[in-house]
Amino acid sequence: MTTNSYVLLSAILFTIGGIGFLVRRNVLVTLMSIEVMLNAVNVALVAFNRSMPKAHTGQLFAFFLIAAEAAEVAVGLAIVISIFRLRRSVRTDEADLLKN
Repeated sequence: MTTNSYVLLSAILFTIGGIGFLVRRNVLVTLMSIEVMLNAVNVALVAFNRSMPKAHTGQLFAFFLIAAEAAEVAVGLAIVISIFRLRRSVRTDEADLLKN
């Protein structure tokens, strides 16, 4: 496969994640959509790194992004659990605790 194929795959994954983030109301699905978008960026970074094998900056950024994803998931799931305990729902339109 060429680099263009990986970049196309990355763009498709990022689009699917973006649509999922914008359309869905469930917080868990929103978090998964964000993960799909971040993994699409990882695919692109590794694909670009594959075209220049002597430099490992793409892989290095992918590892940092994976660490950031892990932190994002931990904080996001903690927020989801907190919202579920208070509202008995994980819908984003019902998570308006800071509005009032």
